[in-house]
Amino acid sequence: MNWTDYIIIGVLALSVFVGLWRGLISEVMALAIWIAAFWVAWTFGPMVAERFRQVIELPSARIIVGYGLCFVAVLVLGALLRFVIGKLIESTGLSGTDRLLGMLFGFVRGVLLVTLLVFLVGFTAFTRDPWWQRSVLLPRFQHVAAWLSQQVPPSVREYLHPPAVLGRLHGLPAALPAPISGATPAPAASVMRPAIPAVAASTAGPSPNF
Repeated sequence: MNWTDYIIIGVLALSVFVGLWRGLISEVMALAIWIAAFWVAWTFGPMVAERFRQVIELPSARIIVGYGLCFVAVLVLGALLRFVIGKLIESTGLSGTDRLLGMLFGFVRGVLLVTLLVFLVGFTAFTRDPWWQRSVLLPRFQHVAAWLSQQVPPSVREYLHPPAVLGRLHGLPAALPAPISGATPAPAASVMRPAIPAVAASTAGPSPNF
């Protein structure tokens, strides 16, 4: 194991500890509150920004204030709601079960977080570094990342090209996506190794000088 594995263990342990400390209901509510805050800010932010037209002249500042107020307001109301529900859970005596389920929720969240990071790092050249190649835990998350790549919608997959990304993950074969426009997918070798010499050979004329 190298330092990469210890970081992965630390992320999982921290997520499990936070889930144990907060409990399942509080964790689920926190996730829902953040989603609601983004939605409210995106939906009502421009309307709130227009209320400050007479006070704030700079349009960009009005937009920041409008979105920010909506976002913070939802977070504050959500925190108060979490506090009240937390007190109700403690009064019913279900805090032990709630914390145990919260620990399980924290573990799943940590696994998904590490998997997402592994998938994103696949876009970079870090996958060729020794710390990536010699990791013990990374291959386990690569298989989860491969499964997640198959859940990417075709419209998004066309821009992300997850097979090319996952093909660079150590020890994991690239999984070709289903054809989007009805065309026959190219073999895996042609995806990983474009036929540059063939293209160069078919191009006539002297090579340009730079």
